[in-house]
Amino acid sequence: MSQPMPTIQQEIDEVKAAVSQVLAHARQLGASSAEASMNRTRGLSVETRHGEVETLEFNQDGGLGISVYVGQRKGSASTADLSPAALKRTVEAAIDIARYTSEDPCAGLAEASWLELSPPDLDLYHPASVSTEQATAWCAAAEEAAFAVDKRITNSDGASFSSHQGLKVYGNSHGQLVGYPSSRHSMSCSVIGEDGEDMQRDYSYTVGRRLEDLKDAAAIGREAADETIQRLNSRTIPTQKVPVLFRADVASSLFGHLVSAISGGSIYRKSSFLLDKLGQQVMASRVNISERPHVLQGLASSPFDGEGVKTSDRQIITDGVLHSWLTSSYSARKLGMASTGHAGGIHNWYVQHGDANLAQLLRDMGTGLLVTELMGQGVNGVTGDYSRGAAGFWVENGQIQFPVSEVTIAGNLAQMFMDIAAIGNDVDRRGGVLTGSVLLNQMQIAGH
Repeated sequence: MSQPMPTIQQEIDEVKAAVSQVLAHARQLGASSAEASMNRTRGLSVETRHGEVETLEFNQDGGLGISVYVGQRKGSASTADLSPAALKRTVEAAIDIARYTSEDPCAGLAEASWLELSPPDLDLYHPASVSTEQATAWCAAAEEAAFAVDKRITNSDGASFSSHQGLKVYGNSHGQLVGYPSSRHSMSCSVIGEDGEDMQRDYSYTVGRRLEDLKDAAAIGREAADETIQRLNSRTIPTQKVPVLFRADVASSLFGHLVSAISGGSIYRKSSFLLDKLGQQVMASRVNISERPHVLQGLASSPFDGEGVKTSDRQIITDGVLHSWLTSSYSARKLGMASTGHAGGIHNWYVQHGDANLAQLLRDMGTGLLVTELMGQGVNGVTGDYSRGAAGFWVENGQIQFPVSEVTIAGNLAQMFMDIAAIGNDVDRRGGVLTGSVLLNQMQIAGH
């Protein structure tokens, strides 16, 4: 008779026991302090093309990582094997590494006073039992709906569905031992359109903590088709300086550059264009950004960061003024500050928006470029120089005229941030930065 699957709480307890074990081993082997963490995920991923299954994966993975400190020397090791012998070998490997590393006065665990010892339940765990047949049917429905939109949709680049659940456990020699479960479900569809010699591809996707939060499969297919058809017969435009409107789904990347620029690592290494700007205006006065780590079911919600430090609501930008660096315990010590709970990234940034929707922002812009895709990595975090390939639509008198491709948009992030003229109410909620479309007063466009 097969054994019943353990409950998620039993799994968390099992991982907590393994973490406790490695921390005890570390103590016995002479570590001054130690921390260990484990993420474990399992789930189903299906990819189809023309309704046929191309990839089917059932995966279960996870590794336990430990960092030990011998004085101010640090050593790290990891294992996927949770047997007592393997755990002991992993601790021994970490201790050996620590003996050979140089001392670092900023190395060590997060301060005990910073830690989250009783994590709130953020309602992140909504597992779903989805059969391969059901997942395949949803993917096929998305593709079918895309082909039905327009005869110019001539091929599929595939549809995918994924449903995963997992857990995170963290413990350290301050006595902290915490964990929580989470889930994530997503679906996407990508199609190819042709008109004469021109061929374009685009996609759409949906993601959520709960399966029922996903958009309908057919709607995803139709969106993918619409995006693709709109791009057909695109052209380039003359080189010029014009206003640029970043559609919401690409606007989040602008704030991603802000995250990098104000992260503690960039600041203490003096490799940020926003160095020495704490407490100063770094964005247009209309910009307000708050972080809300404890939003129930939030895609980037977390009760504690990668070092067990408590996450908390935080104002990042008020009326354009920068309030906070984003620090881990190491970068905080380098800067003589307390950790802000950002080891491992940000937690739900909300960019305050105005009342205008995308159509109104286009009218406000008048003549300029609506950007719907960015390509390349031409961003220098030290100087703020920004240059990326772009595609989108040329706009005149507030109306879209034709699709645009093969252009480069360029500027400097420090100036671009100050040039934010409006933020729309068409908020994209599919990631860790929740923002509407962002209108910039002017950027350099390099075309023909």
